[in-house]
Amino acid sequence: MDRVLYAELTPSAFQQRLAAAPIAYLPLGTLEWHGPHLPLGADGIQSQGFFEALAQRVGGIVLPALFLGPDCVVERDGAEYYGMDILGFPDGAPRQLPGSAYWVYDTLFARLLTGIMRQLKRAGFRIVVAHGHAPSTQAFLGLRPEWDHLGLQIFVCWREDESDGLGIQTDHAAANETSLVMALRGDLVDMGRLPEDPTESILAVNGDDPRMHASAERGRRAIALQMDRMATLLRDALHNR
Repeated sequence: MDRVLYAELTPSAFQQRLAAAPIAYLPLGTLEWHGPHLPLGADGIQSQGFFEALAQRVGGIVLPALFLGPDCVVERDGAEYYGMDILGFPDGAPRQLPGSAYWVYDTLFARLLTGIMRQLKRAGFRIVVAHGHAPSTQAFLGLRPEWDHLGLQIFVCWREDESDGLGIQTDHAAANETSLVMALRGDLVDMGRLPEDPTESILAVNGDDPRMHASAERGRRAIALQMDRMATLLRDALHNR
């Protein structure tokens, strides 16, 4: 298989891939609690894995995954809580979840993304696809008007109707994300760490219960569906650039 990771390309290999398809893929990751059964880097693992397969099919180059990103945040008694520290507890009392270490101010993240976009334009890219951690992806979408002057075509991997459960990263550590990690890096999933009793809730997991609805096959179906969709969008964008 061709090398598609930016960091692994020689200058000549970079120029060849860029000339064939000037598409940059930016995985928006975190180091964040994704239940007791998934790795802390699940966001970046999913988006990078999907992008690597997409780059093999359509062309383009996959950037290193970002692990910093925005999220909801509160301060209590001198401590910061963010993301699932807040949203993952039904009683509303925030608690620090083990391993989460990614939050940055919205303004800092915006400046970081803007710097990346300017560098991608300078390097010769014409299309940028970013996806991953939901607040990061939403921030990326929200900044598109500020990058109009760069002349880049910009995409994420969500679609309007995700009700079939076969999107890319449409829940938090529940059936969708668990299935995707199973399909991409099954060696990193430990379903045995989830409570056996199906009536017992799973800490800070939002979405369909992965114990009943997650599988590697579901992950593969989601990837195949979204691969077809994104390949069509990107080939059209290349043709019309």
